[in-house]
Amino acid sequence: MDEFTIFTGNSNPALADKICKYLKVPLGGALVKTFSDGEIQIEIEENVRLKDVFIIQSTCVPVNDNLVELLLMIDACNRSSAKRITAVMPYYGYSRQDKKVAPRVPISAKLVADLLTVAGTKRVITMDLHAGQIQGFFNIPVDNLFVAPVFIDHIRRHFQKDLVIVSPDAGGVERARAYAKRLNADLAIIDKRRSAPNKAQAMAVVGDVQGKVALILDDMVDTAGTLTEAAEAIKRSGAREVHAICAHPVLSGPAVERINASCMKSVLVTDTIPLQKAARECKKIDVLTIADIVGEAIIRSHTGDSVTSLFV
Repeated sequence: MDEFTIFTGNSNPALADKICKYLKVPLGGALVKTFSDGEIQIEIEENVRLKDVFIIQSTCVPVNDNLVELLLMIDACNRSSAKRITAVMPYYGYSRQDKKVAPRVPISAKLVADLLTVAGTKRVITMDLHAGQIQGFFNIPVDNLFVAPVFIDHIRRHFQKDLVIVSPDAGGVERARAYAKRLNADLAIIDKRRSAPNKAQAMAVVGDVQGKVALILDDMVDTAGTLTEAAEAIKRSGAREVHAICAHPVLSGPAVERINASCMKSVLVTDTIPLQKAARECKKIDVLTIADIVGEAIIRSHTGDSVTSLFV
């Protein structure tokens, strides 16, 4: 492990510590500060010459600060003659802006990919991308990890009978179908119409949820509008219980208040994004760690072993 070093910015130090504990390596020393005018100062405090460097940084709130921190850390390691730099981004910010949805708008996810590449990134490790085609925005290798093994193990231990996996929209059907197949559960879909960004109205449930335990499956929960509307629609359709499973707990704006007021009994998330105080105090929100999966992916990336076999 002498040729293997891990650094982190300020976005999710708790997750970085867990990953280092799994890998049984110390976290590399790095000074990450902010000047009084808002500029970010980076200083790598140890030798990285000819080393394999992994920088763990989710581009979550504050998104732009965390993204610039990551870019500057990559540049610092690149200018210090690191052998290879891998950006480990458990949550890839701007991933929802992956296509042009109106005239004269950017494809922000592509721009972020270009910034990472130009800064000196040689590989990206991320988790549950909002859109799989974002991997094609890069001209470098991208490992898109899946949180499914962690969630499925938890579901098998805590939900025994009458399960139905629910996709909150048509775009998530493939993901929901994969879970339903592995859990031998039924599948349902929410017919959703979005009136504006971060605003959605669930219209109808396609599939049988009568008397069943419904698990709404999504890649992220932001303002929780989609989630709570879907939960109400499922409950009206006769479900016995409604729970939610979301990889990335963005939880912005009124999300926690909506979850507390909803009919959902629990919302299961991961630690790709650290929870804010209100979310930590919410009794309906439970957190599972993805540190072991990310740690194993780092080991395999370093040694050249297969990462895909983690999910077979």
